[in-house]
This record gives sequence, structure tokens and C-alpha cells, in this order.
Amino acid sequence: MGAEMGAGVGAEGSGPPGKDADRRIGRRALLVGGLAAAVGTGVLARDELAKLWWRMPGVEKARVQGAVDFRGARWLAASTGNFRWADRPDDYGVDMVVIHVTQGSLASAVQVFQDPAHRAAAHYIVGKDGGITQMIRELDVAYHAGNRGYNERSVGIEHEGFVDRPQDFTAAMYASSARLTAGICRRYGIPVDREHIIGHVEVPGTDHTDPGEHWDWDRYLRLVREAHATA
Repeated sequence: MGAEMGAGVGAEGSGPPGKDADRRIGRRALLVGGLAAAVGTGVLARDELAKLWWRMPGVEKARVQGAVDFRGARWLAASTGNFRWADRPDDYGVDMVVIHVTQGSLASAVQVFQDPAHRAAAHYIVGKDGGITQMIRELDVAYHAGNRGYNERSVGIEHEGFVDRPQDFTAAMYASSARLTAGICRRYGIPVDREHIIGHVEVPGTDHTDPGEHWDWDRYLRLVREAHATA
């Protein structure tokens, strides 16, 4: 995040301004050309056409307003300047969960994620009380890791608090976040281990330190495995 929330999310973090837009245009151009060729030859199946059609210029993929991916989460939409529309896992495979700490309150995290100038946001925020707020759909690419490739392949989860305050990492937070991560792992077939559930500090190229030395990884992975096994 910014100066107040420096241990939290990071923007895409690669390439000059506009490069991502150019990449989308290039991918769409390829899709349009590929669709035309496939339609002409009858090679592409109807369900594949339906999957790719929304990526053609001027077409918007239908969304259910306020829909959440985790039952019980409240929906508060992030600014569209802080994520990229996508259709994961069809266009980008998801094989990782990235753990963040907000370096501030839940309310302040929501505020910056709704600021289009911030250019960064995570999919979820877990509060000290265990409440879960979803701000970006899992199918979309959130700018949370400070690394384009990791953004495309991961779901980002923020946790309310400060990295140097172990008391901020409450039992309710650990339990709720573990259920959330277990659900994500089930949806995408992600192994429940430290190679696929990582801290922001472990993302290549980042200068962030979260979740910090006070985050209890052994406790967290045990809770995730328990939740994954019992669901």
C-alpha cells in the first residue's frame, strides 16, 4: 500500500504505463483472429466460443452484482483501477494464495482499495473479528503482489493489523482466514503447503515484509488443512 500501509498489497509492478492495456489489446486481436478462423473451419466447440466471446472488443462479460466467492463474506467493490477484468481460471490458472497484512485498520484498507489512484488491492480482507470482506472477484486479477505473473496466478488475502503487533492476529482471524484459504484451495486444486500458500514477502521483486515474523505459519497451515479436510 502507500506510506501508511506499506506492508500490504503492491501494484502490478512491471513495465511502463499502458503496457498492460497493450497486452490486453494484443490478446484480444489474437482471439478475434483465432475465433474467425475456428468458426470458418468448425474446429472450435460451442462452449469454447462462449468462453472466449466476451474478450472480443466491445463485449463485457456478464457479472452478478454483489456476488461473492466465499459464503458469508460481505461485498464492497474495489475501484476498477485496482484490478484487471479476467475470467480465471479459464484465461489464467490459479495455483497460489498470497497472505498480506494491511498495516492499518480494515476501514482504511477498504478506503484505499476503493481509491482508483491507489493502483493496488487484494481480493479479500479478513478482520480481527474474523469477518471477511470481498472486494474483487476471484475470477479477476487483483493488483496485490507487486508482480504481474503472481497477480495473475494467485488470490490475495489481506489481514487487518500491523506486522509488529502479534495481538492483532486473533484466533478468530486465523480460523476465518484458514476456512477462506481452504475453500480457495479446493476450488482450484491448490496444494495446502508453503509452496502454494505464501507471504507477500516471498513474492519475487517485492519490497514488502508482510505478514511478518509474528504470523504463525505452523498454526495457520494446520487450520487450513483441518478446514480443507472437513469441508
